[in-house]
Amino acid sequence: MCKGLSSLPSSCLEKAKEMRVKLSHLAETHHKHRVQDAKILHDLETLLNSKNGMQAFRGFLRSEFSEENLEFWLACEDYRVSPSNLQKTKATSIYSQFINPDAQQEVNLDAETREALLSAMDSPCANTFKKAQQRIYSLMAKDSFPRFLRSHHCLEAIKAF
Repeated sequence: MCKGLSSLPSSCLEKAKEMRVKLSHLAETHHKHRVQDAKILHDLETLLNSKNGMQAFRGFLRSEFSEENLEFWLACEDYRVSPSNLQKTKATSIYSQFINPDAQQEVNLDAETREALLSAMDSPCANTFKKAQQRIYSLMAKDSFPRFLRSHHCLEAIKAF
């Protein structure tokens, strides 16, 4: 031990050792979180399950004027776990907000899927939006997500982690 430290009371040395252990643990934990958070940006499913990742992706989609895709996907997730007594109301809301051709946040769905949804509006069930949600997820995964990974939004998200 160096002579300067040996002149300190043992209680100070013990405190210094404790602090070193705590700082080492904090640094290790921070590094693990950074690695884990960087992994969030490698696939869309993991990204959507991360609050920070989803915020970054939402910002990117907003900049591309396609935020409605994420909003629709989230509305479908909420609908899927809703009690059956709320499904009719929520289904009507989702249809008018995202599916109806006059909707302010209309998502890009093929005519067949759109017609199937219109038919299902009379008696919606938990899986009413499943096919449409999968199509929008696929669109985001194949189109928006790869562009997100190359965007400054992704770089900023990585810095934030």
